[in-house]
Formats: sequence, C-alpha cells, structure tokens
Amino acid sequence: MKKSLKSHFPIIRSKEEVRLVIRRNLRLEELFQSWTSGQQEEFLDFCSGNRGVKILYDSFFKEILNPENAPERLNELLSLILRQQVKILQVLPNDSTRLADESSLVIMDIVVELEDHSIANVEVQKIGYKFSGQRSACYSADLLLRQYKRVRGERGRAFSYRNIHKVYTIVFFEQSPESFRRFKEECIHHFTQVSDTGAEIELLQEFCYVCLDIFRDLLHNKGIRNKLDAWLTFLSVDDPEAIEALLDQYPEFGKLYQEIYELCRNVERVMGMFSEELRELDRNTVQLMIDEMQEEIDALKKEREEEVNRKDEKISEQEQEIAELKKKLAMYENASESSKE
Repeated sequence: MKKSLKSHFPIIRSKEEVRLVIRRNLRLEELFQSWTSGQQEEFLDFCSGNRGVKILYDSFFKEILNPENAPERLNELLSLILRQQVKILQVLPNDSTRLADESSLVIMDIVVELEDHSIANVEVQKIGYKFSGQRSACYSADLLLRQYKRVRGERGRAFSYRNIHKVYTIVFFEQSPESFRRFKEECIHHFTQVSDTGAEIELLQEFCYVCLDIFRDLLHNKGIRNKLDAWLTFLSVDDPEAIEALLDQYPEFGKLYQEIYELCRNVERVMGMFSEELRELDRNTVQLMIDEMQEEIDALKKEREEEVNRKDEKISEQEQEIAELKKKLAMYENASESSKE
C-alpha cells in the first residue's frame, strides 16, 4: 500500500473527497476535465497526501515562503545557502529590464533587498542547460542597474558609488547543466570575482547555483545531514517516505506542510494555482521546442556552410593543381620545342 501523509496531517482529504468537491462545481469539473489524465492524477495525489506538493511551483513557493508574510523562512534559507547571516529588508517589484523572452523556462523568481542593502534574486530554472553563464551575468548586471538607478534617484547629488551594494544571483536547477553534473558530490556552487594576483577590490556580483537533481542523488545515498539538506529536501522532494524522514529529523517543517494542506482544502483556489502552473509550463515547453528547433536550424546552417567551405577549398585546391600542371606542361612543351631546334 502506498504511503500517505494523512497520518501526519489529518486535515488531508482523500482522493474521493477531493473528487466529490470538484464534481459538485460545474466550473471546477470543466477545468479538471481540461487537464490530461496525468495532470489530474498529480493534482489528486498531492491534495490527498499520496505525494508531496511541488514547492518550487511559483504559486506554492510564494505562498509558503512569502517574505512579506513569513520573512524568517527565506531569511534562514538564504543564510544557509550564502553561508552568512542575512535578513530581508523588503521585497522589490520585479520590474526588471529583461527582454520578454528571458522569462522562458523560469518557474519562479523573487527579488529581495537584504538588511545590508545588498540585493538577492532567487530563481528556479526547469531546464538547466538553457541557463548559461552569459545569462547569469546579464541577470546580475540587471540587478546592479536597477540598484544604481534607484539609489541614484534617492540620493541625487549626494550619490556615491560606495552606496551600491552586492547583488546575489541564486538559481535553483531542477535539471542541472552538464558543467555541474560532473561534480556528483557537490550540489551547490558559489562563484565570486577574484584577481589572478591576490589583489583585493570590492566587486559586487556573486552567484550561487543549487542543483536539486544532484542533491536528490546525494540525499538517497547520505540522507539529511544538516539544516540546509532539510530545506533542499522540503523544496525538491515529493516522496512521502522522504518527507516523513524530514519530519522525524526536523519536525519544525511540519508547520509548513500543515499550511500547504490547509491550502489544499480550498480546492477552488489550489486548482487555480495548479492550472496557472500548467499554463506556464506549457508556455515554457513551447519556448523550449522553439529554442531547440532554432538550435537545430542553426546547426544545419553551420554544417551546410562548412560543407560549402570544404567544397570551395577542394575546388581551390583542384584549380591550384590544374594551374601547376599547366605550368609543368608549358615547361615540357618549351623544352620539347628547344630540343627540336
């Protein structure tokens, strides 16, 4: 028999109870029937505790770790990831200057100002190989630009570049890029800017990448070793047995799961949240297919150009050989004429 979280959280409804609530509301039933059978099963599974909720879905993450309602939760998570004590001062509006298509494959992002006035951007990327170092650099530069414009506007003529503080780009990968998958014993990678001589200067951009697929492999082999592992388990694991193990070691996470299952009792609201996630994933999937097709087209163009270049080179070589042969033939003909004389 499948493990269920209902024994830990008695407020959880059974699948049959959730399904009955949906059937009694024509609009909800129509929405439910618009999903695939797999999506229907996923929804019923997490509402009934047969699986955990995918916390990294934008709606669920912001509901449970909303820094405006419960800042201490994100404070602790960021402190553990950044290896320093941080405190969120305020949530900043996500009005970045990014191009519209930069949101592709982004599941969730949130921008906060910390107590020391540094800025952290927390993002979740479904497909890691689409998130290049160049894109990270652009995101970080965007944070700096936003901070510069805001601080300069606030301080006016009193502005100094010393008023600009660090920016942190923190990215959670559901599927890690190839460059990180080679490090099977490390699931978190920190990047800072350093000189090749040891000289020190206060540069402002730092990056942190959290590879959740690698973490799950480590979790399977080593279990939950510390509070950071506990948080990553909460964020990335939906297996009831793994969740039970988390609750045994860190029972304080029970409050967060309790909130999730109280939310799941509002079937209409949670269906709306789930439906929005599905729409976003559909858009991201379409964008991914477009990106992959464009990459394939670009690769074919490059291959054709290389083939044309190879043909041109071969023709050039053949023309050179012909020219050399003609030159030799002319020499032989001259020599032959000379011998006749």
